[in-house]
Amino acid sequence: MCQTCGCVVTGEVTIDGAVLDAEMAHSHFHHPNQAHTYTHNHQHSHYHHHLHHNHLHHPDHAYAHTEHVHDTRGVTATISDRSDTGTTIQPRTLTIAQGILNKNDRLAERNRGYFQAKGLLVLNVVSSPGSGKTALLERLLQDWPQQGEQQRGVGVIVGDLETDNDAQRLRTAGDAIVQITTGTACHLEAEMIAQAAQKLDLDQLELLVIENVGNLVCPAAYDLGEDLRIVLLSVTEGEDKPLKYAPMFKTADAIVINKIDIAVAVGFDRDRAIANLHKVAPQAPIFEVSARTGTGLEAWYAYLQGQRERKATTIMGS
Repeated sequence: MCQTCGCVVTGEVTIDGAVLDAEMAHSHFHHPNQAHTYTHNHQHSHYHHHLHHNHLHHPDHAYAHTEHVHDTRGVTATISDRSDTGTTIQPRTLTIAQGILNKNDRLAERNRGYFQAKGLLVLNVVSSPGSGKTALLERLLQDWPQQGEQQRGVGVIVGDLETDNDAQRLRTAGDAIVQITTGTACHLEAEMIAQAAQKLDLDQLELLVIENVGNLVCPAAYDLGEDLRIVLLSVTEGEDKPLKYAPMFKTADAIVINKIDIAVAVGFDRDRAIANLHKVAPQAPIFEVSARTGTGLEAWYAYLQGQRERKATTIMGS
């Protein structure tokens, strides 16, 4: 279950049509709206969708609350007096030693080390649906070989809930494309990336781009092992998105404002948008581009080349 929105995986996660391995499939999820029709002994790590104050366990989920320690976010939580069944429970303090994203974070670090060993610069591109991620990546696949004299290319891992439409579009511009279909999951996770990367010849790549699921909320919580998190904002979304979805923008290493060629037509208030971005994400450089016309892409590519060279220097010095 997504620790942010509570959405659940109810179908299969596939990578280029193959089901994710059994270990990943065992990470099943509970949801208050789903009947708990199977039994298990709670010896493994999984996460329940509920609030600790005002428990929202499904009524079929019967076990002693006093013996059931729930994993939260690596914090100390105090449970106050309450009465679920007429019995008063005394206040207790539970020290939670492990965050719910602990496993994902460990796998992300493993990914990061593996990608570094391969000499790859890895981008995690996140945005809302329709902001132009795929169009931006199409241009990148077409233009990247023209940037400098590098011999290696660009690979893309595409995340989508149901279709492979974006992957098919990108394959017209490049060969190293892998599709992850998440079913109902609203984000990508580190294990998905690890398995998808095995489909690529990483030795032939110098840049790996992860096109995350279109969602400005949930992907913010998941480290995939990337070097840079790129947040894409299109002029059609409104200037207040950085304020409304602050966690995503706060985690950005760089921000790309796309579709500037239609900014006037849609009444985009550029100054207000830039001010909001500087307020929420002062650490992130901003690039204003149009993937359709190519405006601004030169500066965007120069930034990526600089980051690639910086990483190459770091790897050589390590």
